[in-house]
Amino acid sequence: MSAGAVQSEAAPAAVTERPLVVAEGLTRTFRLDGTHVVRAVDGVSFEIPAGETFGLVGESGSGKSTLARLLLRLDRPTSGRIVFDGRDLDALSGDELRRLRREMQSVFQDPFAALNRRKTVEQIVSLPLQVHDSTLGRAERRARVAELLELVGLRPEHASAYPRQLSGGQCQRVSIARALALGPRFVVLDEAVSAVDVSVQAQILNLLRELQQRLGLTYLFVTHDLSVVRYMASTIAVMYLGRIVEIGPRDLLFESPQHPYTHALMASIPSVERRRSQAASRLVVREALASDAHAIPGCRFHPRCPLGEREACRTVDPPLRATEQGHLAACHFPQSAESLLAAAGTAP
Repeated sequence: MSAGAVQSEAAPAAVTERPLVVAEGLTRTFRLDGTHVVRAVDGVSFEIPAGETFGLVGESGSGKSTLARLLLRLDRPTSGRIVFDGRDLDALSGDELRRLRREMQSVFQDPFAALNRRKTVEQIVSLPLQVHDSTLGRAERRARVAELLELVGLRPEHASAYPRQLSGGQCQRVSIARALALGPRFVVLDEAVSAVDVSVQAQILNLLRELQQRLGLTYLFVTHDLSVVRYMASTIAVMYLGRIVEIGPRDLLFESPQHPYTHALMASIPSVERRRSQAASRLVVREALASDAHAIPGCRFHPRCPLGEREACRTVDPPLRATEQGHLAACHFPQSAESLLAAAGTAP
């Protein structure tokens, strides 16, 4: 509905549809050297409504890509579950899961690494059709490839090209075309524009938004760039060392972030400088830990946090809970950047 549209009094009440993707208590641990356990994803829960874009942001090593792989069932969680359109993925048989994969596709960071350099664009884009729909003949597959290339803004002659003959932006369009070949409903975009030139990023982002509106797609948009996720996502989750530390509607999270880590992210990225307060620009956190921070008691961000010496921060791991602004933050003392700086100057 447009901003100026109003709902008729006679119209029936809106029916809330179930979310397309639900993550419940997802945890993924890895054992290193036979003894050391790392929690790459640790108790993560969220929902993605159909037709929306859920943004996932955080530093490298925060667990974003591992979480994305869990949602696609490219990896299995140590605990927790994933529900896709009402179906528990862990309860599906091999054949059922294979059929479901038609509805869940991905576009990854490096378009050159993601494409087989020995195959033509037509062969690359038609491969999912050969694997999942053996009833299609060659002529039908070629027609479908031509349709997909047009959909992502490529010309018919690109079908006979090899990846080495294409630019980075064109290769990413090929990756998007391949992801759409089977008509998916859910697409994971893992740093999908970080490897292309800045001048091309806007074109790819606009293409993704156009495809979402045209095809009714649901996105998980994984990135480290807050300016990009602000343009794409309706809901944003901030991830730190395997945990979601803040989550909420895009505008609310940008206008009133409450977690110290979110403040630090926004203060460090030039693209959001105009939206930062003076207090946020002065916010400084300690350097990242060299050791495994998951073993530290209390809040896992407290060794880097301006308030980290407080007793509660050092001893109690805070759960995600509602803030006064209405979104969720995993912080004992959620507050604005101005209040955070003032509190950091007082005794614990």
